[in-house]
Amino acid sequence: MIAGAPDPVAGSPGPPPAGVWNVANALTLVRIALVPVFVWFLFLDGDGWRLAAFAVFAAASITDKIDGDLARARGLVTDFGKIADPIADKALTGAALVSLSLMGELWWWVTVVIMVREIGITVLRFIVIRRGVIPASKGGKLKTMLQVIAIGLYILPGPLDPLRWAAMGAALVVTVVTGADYVVRAWRLRRGPAAS
Repeated sequence: MIAGAPDPVAGSPGPPPAGVWNVANALTLVRIALVPVFVWFLFLDGDGWRLAAFAVFAAASITDKIDGDLARARGLVTDFGKIADPIADKALTGAALVSLSLMGELWWWVTVVIMVREIGITVLRFIVIRRGVIPASKGGKLKTMLQVIAIGLYILPGPLDPLRWAAMGAALVVTVVTGADYVVRAWRLRRGPAAS
């Protein structure tokens, strides 16, 4: 051991927890702020505006990957981020799904199934928050990716219906399956001891 070096003692405190105001959480807030811009572009007429809406949707979706990677790499994971990140995702995808259904381009039942699952799981997270935070699972991340791809195909102009239907079908299946998984995880967490 080097003279003067601190003696590593088991149970010694690690690095301080990350503050709420950090770059990862800022990107999450940017994603939320882009939602009304995306919706505005989507409702404007013309392929140019559809492409602009797609660009905003894609940029907002990419921030989800970036802020998650930054949070993990730099130790910026916070309880706020764990809650705000899925809310930002749901705000973006929800706005897209409802807008596409209002425009008559996506069946309402698809939007209802996805939104009931998304809102239900968000409410469930808050119900069990005293017991702990349910982080996004790998299945949940796959669900988000499939939803983003499917919605992106619906936003893009052009004869892409077979691709749109296939992508949305896959997204629906994974959405329902992962929703059931979250319910099971929340039930187990609810039965455990409350988080200190």
